[in-house]
Amino acid sequence: MAQKPRVVAELGRPETPDEAAARKAESSRVYRASQNTRNLIAALLVTLAVVAIIILAVPRGELPPAEPIDVAAVAAEIESAEGRTVVVPDVPDEWIVNRASIEGDSTAAWTIVYVPDEEAGFLRVAQGFDADPAWTTRVLSGASVGGTVTIGGVEWDRYDIPDPARAGNISAALSTSAGADTILVYGSTDDETLERAAASVADQVLELREATP
Repeated sequence: MAQKPRVVAELGRPETPDEAAARKAESSRVYRASQNTRNLIAALLVTLAVVAIIILAVPRGELPPAEPIDVAAVAAEIESAEGRTVVVPDVPDEWIVNRASIEGDSTAAWTIVYVPDEEAGFLRVAQGFDADPAWTTRVLSGASVGGTVTIGGVEWDRYDIPDPARAGNISAALSTSAGADTILVYGSTDDETLERAAASVADQVLELREATP
């Protein structure tokens, strides 16, 4: 006995062969789409798992510390390149050297940047080559001389810096002439550390003065 065509509720009648074929085709499409979605999600989960394993497997640690800067060696290179004598501060070994190079635009300056310790802030010792009288004022954002102090047999100008924030966080500074050059010791530090740095180059300042005709 032949099977009667299925009555489709939405149609209220048996579906035609074409409608039956279309229904089956649509069911197959929906099934394949769902399979593709599941496969995509499974592939994504596998990829994330592989990435997680790689991240966990790669050893991590702190970056190696930067090589210490040999100020004397850099100074020797500067002297050879510039054809002039530069100062080399004799400071405690525990003072960290952050930079030692020629800086400046209109006035080139041999500059060493120190971090004496976490509490003493930072300190720079700069030698302005053939610096004009206004060089220190420009570096110190307009600070003026407030008095003098003798350190290591050298008379230094001491600067008044009422607002360190406007002067690049510089809170103290000393300067003196060294022949044709100017030595500027400045930074965000206490007077004791500042004067210690000045004293470390005082003898070299005197030598530069004597060597200048």
